[in-house]
Amino acid sequence: MLGRFDGCGRLQHVGRTTTLAHTASSTVAGLLAPAQGGHPWQGWSFSAGWGSRETLDVTLVEPELVVEVGVDVARDTSGRWRHPARLHRARPDLSPADVPGLVSLPR
Repeated sequence: MLGRFDGCGRLQHVGRTTTLAHTASSTVAGLLAPAQGGHPWQGWSFSAGWGSRETLDVTLVEPELVVEVGVDVARDTSGRWRHPARLHRARPDLSPADVPGLVSLPR
């Protein structure tokens, strides 16, 4: 699951990645920490894919890791990417504060 903070400091769900290769999965997993206390997405359910009713088993983590992704520009009515993003690389040298706040798309 991919999130980005908006201009008000709220973590917004913006999409998901494709299935990660084993090496990438191991690298990213080593940079994540389980969520401590309340997570902004606590109690949410996530679908396995666009238009799917199947839900994913999700482990919430601290929203601290910045990653570079490649995305298709298509978005759903909520502004989320319709198609899975492709992970390019993790950026542990950056913090979420280094990423400009998410701007709402005109509807």
